[in-house]
Amino acid sequence: MGVSSNSCRFPPKFALLSAFVVLACFTAPSAGNFYRDAEITWGDGRAKILEGGRGLSLSLDQYSGSGFQSKNEYLYGRFDLQLKLVPGNSAGTVTTFFLASQGEGHDEIDFEFLGNVSGEPYTVHTNVYAGGKGDKEQQFHLWFDPTAAFHTYSIVWHPQRIIFLVDNSPIRVYNNHKSMGIPFPTSQPMRVLCSLWNADDWATQGGRVKTDWTKAPFVAYYRNFKIDGCPVGTSGGSCGFQSQTQELDAKGRNRMRWVQQKHMIYNYCADVRRFPQGTSVECKRSRF
Repeated sequence: MGVSSNSCRFPPKFALLSAFVVLACFTAPSAGNFYRDAEITWGDGRAKILEGGRGLSLSLDQYSGSGFQSKNEYLYGRFDLQLKLVPGNSAGTVTTFFLASQGEGHDEIDFEFLGNVSGEPYTVHTNVYAGGKGDKEQQFHLWFDPTAAFHTYSIVWHPQRIIFLVDNSPIRVYNNHKSMGIPFPTSQPMRVLCSLWNADDWATQGGRVKTDWTKAPFVAYYRNFKIDGCPVGTSGGSCGFQSQTQELDAKGRNRMRWVQQKHMIYNYCADVRRFPQGTSVECKRSRF
């Protein structure tokens, strides 16, 4: 699918940021409304738009989960959602917020929140797929209770890098190394997709802990759905021309180091057992 004539333009030279992340060539943010910006795609009534479009709930029981997606597809942008995750014993459940293209050889950028037994932390699972190939997982435990209040989770998708943020703190940067033969999502438009579903064959402690259906229905809440991006197939001035790179300044790099040193629990770049022939070449180029 092509991009409209007002597509983002990125100059060859980029300036260093003076804040954690500065958005490039994206539209001004607007107040999110799920009636306007999203559509419920599955769940047979288990997904509900709330508060006049300001919020949305997804529920899961032993018969089905539920999900929704953005109405538009985008080629680059910043995507923000506030989530309040399933409380209590959420073992076996997976709550998601991700970008994905369609068809075989798809691209995908993932936030997945893997539930756990009461008193144990959620696992935040991140991954990047390009051309249908993933295996770029990093996982974290959060430094707060994600079930007690809403917190903001953000994906910045730029031609040069992908940045994952939690409450505007960067937790991961995945850089474009296509010049070294590493696939990177640059050409396939993606939608925002969110879901709540059962994955007790793998989600909690490798599948050893199963979903306790006596606790159903499990409910996760979403709000403040904001997209500052480049929509595909729209007309008019939907994407501005101001261009600056997405890069972390010293404060952002220090914050991400703290997150990765204190709260990262898995990094594919360090998994020599899984990759005995050596990890991917981009691992050797990472500054973090």
